[in-house]
Amino acid sequence: MLVRLPTSISEAQECLAEGAVPVGGATLVWATWQRDGFPELAMSLRELPAANTVAPGTLGAAVTLSRVGEEMPEVLRRAASTIGTGAVRRSATVGGNVVGSTLRCLLPAALVLDARATVLEADRVYETDLAEVVAKRPLLLGLRWRDPVVSGYHKDAADAGGPPPFVVGAAVHARGDGRRTLRVAARDGYEVLSESLPYEGDPEDAVRLLERTDFGALPAEARASVRRVVTDVLTRSADA
Repeated sequence: MLVRLPTSISEAQECLAEGAVPVGGATLVWATWQRDGFPELAMSLRELPAANTVAPGTLGAAVTLSRVGEEMPEVLRRAASTIGTGAVRRSATVGGNVVGSTLRCLLPAALVLDARATVLEADRVYETDLAEVVAKRPLLLGLRWRDPVVSGYHKDAADAGGPPPFVVGAAVHARGDGRRTLRVAARDGYEVLSESLPYEGDPEDAVRLLERTDFGALPAEARASVRRVVTDVLTRSADA
């Protein structure tokens, strides 16, 4: 298998045009390749500057989870820190988790940040929403968002090899009119749900509104976790 390491967008597009298979940390595809055979040509974005950005409001797809640090919003930082072992986080990438993984542990965090995705194709670079990324699994260059006022995250404890643990994230965003918006997203099993609603200052009102959405159909323990995270971020946002 030949692995190309493009250092520019145009070079990466040439690789795609030649049929190169994109790989990140290869933590998700290695076993499959060993079973089914390796591709003749692969491409890693680890040398591509546009895919390695770590800055406020921006995170490249080739960034390993271990590099998601203090400059990132709490919800994203805590989501990355709970994925796998330290060895996995030093290899697994943001793009591999959001696009390649069935668990998509970072997706709820990205959703509550209202993140936009930058995507690379052989003939163009474009920005799209996370719904398209999940549906079409394109080659992700990175994520971009406006930092929230405050955010929070919770992941249930889980046994190795068991079902995916429940995950919930929440963030409060400032609007141009001076009001605020609450965004909440959760992963229940392999399903991800998200909601956005105006926030006027009473956490209990926000929780009641959320209960009228698909979040109200979650199991009681999951609803309790959502309530704790939402109440926490709304309480902290009052002082922010």
